[in-house]
Amino acid sequence: MPNATEIRELADGRTVAISRQLMPDGGWLTTHEDITERARNERRIAYLAQHDLLTGLANRALFSEKLDEAAKRLQRHGTIFTVLMLDLDRFKQVNDTLGHPAGDQLLVEVALRLKSSLRDTDVVARLGGDEFAIIQENEKDQHEGAVLLARRIIALIEKPFDIDGHQVGVGTSVGIAFAPEHGSDVEVLLKKADLALYAAKSGGRNDFCVFQPELTEAADIQKSIEAELRGAISRHEFELHYQPIINATTRGIRGVEALVRWYHPSKGMLAPDQFLPLAEATGLIVPLGEWILRQACLDAAAWPPHLRIAVNISASQFIKCNLLDVILHALADSGLSPDRLELEIADVGLLEAEQARHLPTIQQLKNLGVSIVLDGCGVGYTAAGYLTSFPFDKIKIDRPLAQGFASRRDHGAVVASVVALAHGLGIATAAKGVENPEQFDALLAVGIDFAQGYLFGRPVPHCELDLDAMIPATRNVA
Repeated sequence: MPNATEIRELADGRTVAISRQLMPDGGWLTTHEDITERARNERRIAYLAQHDLLTGLANRALFSEKLDEAAKRLQRHGTIFTVLMLDLDRFKQVNDTLGHPAGDQLLVEVALRLKSSLRDTDVVARLGGDEFAIIQENEKDQHEGAVLLARRIIALIEKPFDIDGHQVGVGTSVGIAFAPEHGSDVEVLLKKADLALYAAKSGGRNDFCVFQPELTEAADIQKSIEAELRGAISRHEFELHYQPIINATTRGIRGVEALVRWYHPSKGMLAPDQFLPLAEATGLIVPLGEWILRQACLDAAAWPPHLRIAVNISASQFIKCNLLDVILHALADSGLSPDRLELEIADVGLLEAEQARHLPTIQQLKNLGVSIVLDGCGVGYTAAGYLTSFPFDKIKIDRPLAQGFASRRDHGAVVASVVALAHGLGIATAAKGVENPEQFDALLAVGIDFAQGYLFGRPVPHCELDLDAMIPATRNVA
């Protein structure tokens, strides 16, 4: 027997390395070394290399290994398997409102619920952030098994979590891809499950979606539009349209709102909802938003001095760029007086999460004379919370509420509450989407200060904006 070393784990938990060395005279030299601590560290390192430190679930590397093994079993034995991709809905709100430690605790609780929903043969992994993945193998009915699992997970996750005494509500969206139906290559399966996940989130969240071939086509179209969007500003494909805002009491035009349009070279004019969400998701909203702001200020500088220009500002512009500098440069380059500029912010919840960071910027803008507008205000806690958190000069009532105010009792109660709340705080109110005299009369009766909509004028390009003609037309509105 040649020289040899073996590792033994003893009954008392110790690990010993036993070395045997053949001596020249024919004897043996045997040594015993206690390597318990070294072995424990090696096992710990090996575990950490394959598991998520926070939740204890398999990590991306181990999940990839398990997926490769499942693909090989499919090829050799025909063992079918399903890939489920999921992430949490509203997870960012938990991080933003309760802090990252609470977010971490939530992820741990989610991992426990996921593990409780699976068989021992299934694999669940945390891929990063709030993204998880599951391999479900060898179900008798692959489709039914995956759908039942997805529904079970959704039901488990939507139950409230107790995080440091706070009742936290989140949901989950699930994307599903089947092997071999949707392919046997692991990268292809992951991509298809991810496309299905995106479709589930786009469809309203807290739901599941099974991959369909048209999802690939839709993703390819989106990538194409994203590539085109990146160069659209330099190719001068965007144009601003302007819609009048009237003083509800005098019927006189008070200002206009800038609304962006994309004149696509092959698809024609695209409305904002066809490209702004993509611009937000890709970060392109920052350069596009800067262009909108500069162009709107340049156009407005040539108008009569009593007219204000309202420009929509994404919360992403607060977060991802020095918005104050951008606005100062736009005002300086155009010569527009700061008191003629209104900044409309719709997604205030993103700013409220880091109020201490963004409030000084808003206050500096107000000190310059720029007006700050809450766009799309609701009622109750949300409205009260935002209005007391930020120094708004005006709030705008959502289009559905304004249009339903005259005909729906619930909408009427909401609008009346918003107007009363705003006036109590000394804040002006405006209604969007006013399309007929009945809507306008009802809003006027409750005390609305400003209004805009097709009743007063549609959005038009700058070259078609005849302000002198528009003012008398709005005076006769009944």
